[in-house]
Amino acid sequence: MAHYIPLNREQSLNVGVCKITLRMPENQSLKGKRRVIASLSSRVRNQFNVSVAEVADNGSWQIATLGIVCVSNSSRHVDETVGAVVEFIENSREDVELVGHEQETISGF
Repeated sequence: MAHYIPLNREQSLNVGVCKITLRMPENQSLKGKRRVIASLSSRVRNQFNVSVAEVADNGSWQIATLGIVCVSNSSRHVDETVGAVVEFIENSREDVELVGHEQETISGF
């Protein structure tokens, strides 16, 4: 049975959410896309300790949409981490093009 324990005012839960759309123009199959996304997701998880999942465009073999989530007690840390993840993805592979991204930080829990 779960019990409700109120947070102290000094404690804060900050959640950074980012949706990234990628294009892989040279990719020719879903198997190739899965290989690229699995490799990229694993590298991002290991380097930044964030959650990563493919959240849309699952049937498209040249477009991928990733959801990335970071949780911290510091909104500054969340913003810096998510920004670093976006930059890492943008510069990590020549066969993957960052088409766009949206980012939001939810604070105050």
